[in-house]
Amino acid sequence: MLQALGLNALTEGVYRSLLAEPDWGVDRIAANLHLPEAEVREALDELLELTLLRPAAGSHALRAVSPEVGLTRLLARNQNQLLFRQQQLESARAAIAALSAEYVDRRPDDEMVLRLDSLEAVRDRLEELAATATRECLSLMRGGAVRPDSIQAGKHPNQLALERGVVIRSIFQDSFRNDPDTLRYARWLADLGGLTRTVPLLPIRLVIVDRSIALIPTDPSDGRRGALELHGEALIQPLCALFDELWRSGTEFGRPAPRDDQDLTGSERALLKLLGEGHTDESAGRKLGLSLRTVRRMMQDLMNRLGAESRFQAGAQAVRKDWL
Repeated sequence: MLQALGLNALTEGVYRSLLAEPDWGVDRIAANLHLPEAEVREALDELLELTLLRPAAGSHALRAVSPEVGLTRLLARNQNQLLFRQQQLESARAAIAALSAEYVDRRPDDEMVLRLDSLEAVRDRLEELAATATRECLSLMRGGAVRPDSIQAGKHPNQLALERGVVIRSIFQDSFRNDPDTLRYARWLADLGGLTRTVPLLPIRLVIVDRSIALIPTDPSDGRRGALELHGEALIQPLCALFDELWRSGTEFGRPAPRDDQDLTGSERALLKLLGEGHTDESAGRKLGLSLRTVRRMMQDLMNRLGAESRFQAGAQAVRKDWL
């Protein structure tokens, strides 16, 4: 009960014993509390430091100071320390704001695109944006599995943002469900209050902060080569519209992928469309975040359902049945 004042359970027990039985010595207290005498002596030393014990008049014995005097005095001391700490933190907050204004944002007012030339620069910038976000962070997580190092780098900033009340909404591709690490990350994010949906296909990787700053990869095929940081309504508004449309069409995390009137999942329909556009199994798999083996298994299942013996026949059957 008194841990907030610096008393652990053992020290509090010794203090209560002396309040109840002022004449008890170390041996009686130790026997009553079933403690070694050495631990009782350590507790008595702590009580002396906290001024909750004082020498008894005319003897070498120690007597407990009444709770009304001793604990009230200790409470006031802790309150003063807390107030001083709060003042220190407010001074630190002002110093952080001054440093941020001086060093963090060196973007000229008229510059709408900044280049972040490395993965480390991107992660540093994402951490800064998560720390300063006030309303929401939106992201498109293109591809299937998220790299473990990317997951680890994003956990702490996302947790701090959620604890401040920032809304985090993420859209993954349906294929992320095949990767245990990404699935665990999505569950962890959901447990903290993050919102997640999935769609079969995403056009780009994207992060939008407070609908005023966006990050997109410099190289869409390799997000580790850096990113472009975008500013200005003309650039940000279309990206926000893209996210909002994908969010409306997405499936909430935890629900099975829905099937349409032809009993197709979104991933199956997207695969048919990509192959119909001339993509190979390999390139279709990269866009869907699926392995080559999974793409071929899905295609074989679709051919069986269409009653087709070749890719060409499957395409013709899919058109005839309004699957495409």
